[in-house]
Amino acid sequence: MNEFLERMRGLLGDEYEAFLRYYEGDNFRGLRVNTLKCTPGKLHELLDYELKPTPFCPNGFYLPADVRSPGNSPLHHCGAFYIQEPSATSAAEMLGIEDGDFVLDLCAAPGGKSTQIGAKLNRTGLLWSNEIVRSRANILLSNIERMGIPNAVVSNAHPEALCDRLAGCFDRVLVDAPCSGEGMFRKNGEAQEEWSAEHVRSCAERQLHILNSAKKALKAGGVMVYSTCTFSREENEGVIERFLAENPDFALEDAGVSFGRPTMDYARRIFPMDGGEGHFAARLLRQGECRQSSAPEIQTQADKAVLDYYDSLFPERPFGERLEIIKDKIYILPKNYNFDSKGLPILRAGLILGELVKRRIEPHHSAFMAARAEDCAQIVDLGADSAAIRAYLHGEEIDVPRGLSGYTAVAVSGMTTGFGKASNGRLKNKYPKGLRTLK
Repeated sequence: MNEFLERMRGLLGDEYEAFLRYYEGDNFRGLRVNTLKCTPGKLHELLDYELKPTPFCPNGFYLPADVRSPGNSPLHHCGAFYIQEPSATSAAEMLGIEDGDFVLDLCAAPGGKSTQIGAKLNRTGLLWSNEIVRSRANILLSNIERMGIPNAVVSNAHPEALCDRLAGCFDRVLVDAPCSGEGMFRKNGEAQEEWSAEHVRSCAERQLHILNSAKKALKAGGVMVYSTCTFSREENEGVIERFLAENPDFALEDAGVSFGRPTMDYARRIFPMDGGEGHFAARLLRQGECRQSSAPEIQTQADKAVLDYYDSLFPERPFGERLEIIKDKIYILPKNYNFDSKGLPILRAGLILGELVKRRIEPHHSAFMAARAEDCAQIVDLGADSAAIRAYLHGEEIDVPRGLSGYTAVAVSGMTTGFGKASNGRLKNKYPKGLRTLK
């Protein structure tokens, strides 16, 4: 670690001692409100502790140091918020996402930045989230599902192969590159043990390679943001300088943000003294005439029985009508999913409406997570502090009004978190076993 500290001394100068003092205090902890399901005002009312805003994104807040296990909260289960280190929200903010954008998050697990992008898209356009490591891609998919994002594709592809196949398809590309993780040293002892100057250099080479792959997926006039959670100049300014030298059709651009501190004029650095564990982000413009995303919605012919089933759960068909049966599952594809993806390792495109089980269709958790309360044919709304929601999340049957019969959405203070099957005043629990809480 001595070499790392000497590097930091050279980087920070007079601020080096202030940087060291932060290592004696608590880590920065935060959450980001998921605006697909909740508003900051509503979450403030539902929580029994105070949230203070971070400077990095409008929906980001610091978690008080004494709050324990926020992930066990019913509000977390229903996707009202995502637990995220505060400065990690900076990169997605710099993308400048607009309604209707097609966005690629190339190194997306565990999903903090992807779910932030999904909320910003507000069910418009398309989010493509990719993660090369299969186990991490499964975690990414779980978080996309929990946050209720219906217009996402989750893949498990090599970045170069994916970007070759999707050349020129995206308005925005995020490359949150694997790095030496110096900004995570306070909370991750393994990152400290793995650090070496050689590791930093090898990370920089890999980052430049990923960035050169990612550029292929970007349209002319599109924006790419490169970010890391490390402090080293080789992996940050060094990678950007080399990329710009090799790619004269790209330019570093002002992202219009004020958090952190500027470097290279327009890139941003965040140190613990700036309110977060540490981040770097740079916004790159691909010069040329901007081409707006436009992909006609494709309608598919669905069996009447399947459409009737769809209507029985969600009468207004809120996810569109691009239904496709693959093996034993009924998928609702995103409206703008018009890519040639044959052969790509895709974990899921859109959401799953149901599964074919013998001669019946069993609803799927992902459809209810993406639905709003008003989308559901039947719903039981439970208070965030109620014994009933705790029992439901634990996998127990609960009492419901006798007027309910059949598949019924379950909500936490108006935010869907799953479903069950109602009969005679009881709700048979359908909350996935792998998500249930322990008592």
